[in-house]
Amino acid sequence: MAVDNALPRSQQSGAYGTPLWVLVGSIVGLVVAAFGVVALIDKKGGGVSILAWLYDQLGNSTGATALRNGGGDQFYAKVVLAVVAMYVGVVGVWLVFTTLSTVAERLRPRLRDGVLPWIFIGPALLLLGIYLVYPAIGTVVRSFQDDKGVFTLANWAILGQGAFLEILRNNVIWLIVVTAGSVGLGLVVAALFDRIRRESLAKIFIFTPLAISLVGATVIWKFVYAQQPPSQPQFGLLNAVWTALGNKPIAWATTFPINLPAEMLVLIWLQTGFAMVVLSAAIKGVSIEVLEAARLDGASERQIFFGVIIPLIRGSIVTVTTTVAIATLKIFDIVWSTSGGINHDSVVAVRMFQEMFQFFNDGRAAVLATVLFVAVLPVMVLNLRNFRRQAAM
Repeated sequence: MAVDNALPRSQQSGAYGTPLWVLVGSIVGLVVAAFGVVALIDKKGGGVSILAWLYDQLGNSTGATALRNGGGDQFYAKVVLAVVAMYVGVVGVWLVFTTLSTVAERLRPRLRDGVLPWIFIGPALLLLGIYLVYPAIGTVVRSFQDDKGVFTLANWAILGQGAFLEILRNNVIWLIVVTAGSVGLGLVVAALFDRIRRESLAKIFIFTPLAISLVGATVIWKFVYAQQPPSQPQFGLLNAVWTALGNKPIAWATTFPINLPAEMLVLIWLQTGFAMVVLSAAIKGVSIEVLEAARLDGASERQIFFGVIIPLIRGSIVTVTTTVAIATLKIFDIVWSTSGGINHDSVVAVRMFQEMFQFFNDGRAAVLATVLFVAVLPVMVLNLRNFRRQAAM
């Protein structure tokens, strides 16, 4: 006890472990960050206001007036605003946690232990509420309003029209074909590559497309599907092979209905690598003793794969399937980059974008966003249940 009392108070049981000047400095930094937030949301130009104020303090009233009137060093005003944004986004967030944790350290141990977890998850929950929950609720409400904000069901009536039924049909086709194709190919490749000598090298070729953006992958495949008049050489790989067999060139990416599988193939090409990596790790996690016991019981390799390996990696298969399904439901980039959805290949996300930014019909766009949200919910619930099941094992 005598030794403990001889220690400085800041080192006794962690109480008041952070100096008071740190708390004061953090509060001052937060005040500065608050002014930075005000500058960022200033519609008249926060960078201009800050730089003009600095000019006034330096006695350069002429330069300050020129800035406020739209002249002067507008470039430097943008630089100032960028610096403020970096301060608010990086230093400001760090100061929030520092200040709150410093205050919590000065509470009684029991109260401190109850408060500290909320300090770290509180800002994340707040941001989720502001940028996810609130917009989601606002979108659902907006789907039941007309342009004047009056309640109506007319926006939802569009889902029964032919064009929108076609869009919903396309989304269902995308969901079934791409999810089954990606997960199925990923599982087959993972199982086959698990037995070859150059496994890592082979996996690189399958996984590499995942590093390409959806738009970039679409551009690559548009070259593969490229079509030239019959009298000209075909530089598109698919048409080069097709015409070499004596056929006429086909506009694979724009001719309905073959454009649908052509576009789906792009996403399958990208997602197969993801499925392969996850499922390959799951297969390697299967106990060798279990496999050897099955072989001793006379099971064939086919029976071992479908009767032993598949059930044991079921959790990983569900995880991959739900992840790919969510990405497929939200598909936008490939369709938009290929045709813009004008060749009977439009999907919900593309039409939602068109309703919002081309037709300026917020109500219809909100309906389609709500449809996507509702469609993703069951998949997310299935994924969460799978995670809980795996955690309990």
